[in-house]
Amino acid sequence: MIANLIGGFIAILLGSSLVAPLSTEVNTAATSTNSTGATCTSVTQGGCSNSALYLSSGWGATVLKLVPGFFALSILGIGIAVTYSSLREAGVV
Repeated sequence: MIANLIGGFIAILLGSSLVAPLSTEVNTAATSTNSTGATCTSVTQGGCSNSALYLSSGWGATVLKLVPGFFALSILGIGIAVTYSSLREAGVV
């Protein structure tokens, strides 16, 4: 029981520490602005070569930006599942 709780705690700790870098990478991949903050209208514009996803598919960039939220929800689900299974093994639930 204790081993499951410790393993679950480590999984939650690692997963929650990865949410911020994941969000940063997703925003970088789906960006619509260049390094100066100007809105990109084409990939040939200065500093907008990384904006290809947003300029070619706005809905694709929107869906991509949902990834960190669902990742955080999955970490929450792992925490609930590990806690429930540990308490069930202990006979509490």
